[in-house]
Amino acid sequence: MGVSLARAALSGLCPRCGAKTLFAAPAGLAEECASCGLDFLTLERGGRFVGVLTMLLALVLIFAALGVDEWLRPPLWASLAFWAPVTVGTVIGALRLYKTIWIYHSYQGSEE
Repeated sequence: MGVSLARAALSGLCPRCGAKTLFAAPAGLAEECASCGLDFLTLERGGRFVGVLTMLLALVLIFAALGVDEWLRPPLWASLAFWAPVTVGTVIGALRLYKTIWIYHSYQGSEE
């Protein structure tokens, strides 16, 4: 399938049939594809590295927040109003991309 990993992560595309069934929650995998029956949980074996990814992402976001605070000196409410949704969106997006990459890589390996 010639779809980019970013598009597959955003849309939650199944690696076998391309249906939008990869995720059951914002960053949680579905058990299987509702369209073709591909078992996603057997393909996902990289869950132990999700914590490392989240910690590295948190470190980057903390340094970005400290830099913006030092540069602009916004009030606390403005910082919270900006960084809360940015943090949630970034973590969910990164987890979706990581899990999609892992599933697609595992699927291609099991296909051969």
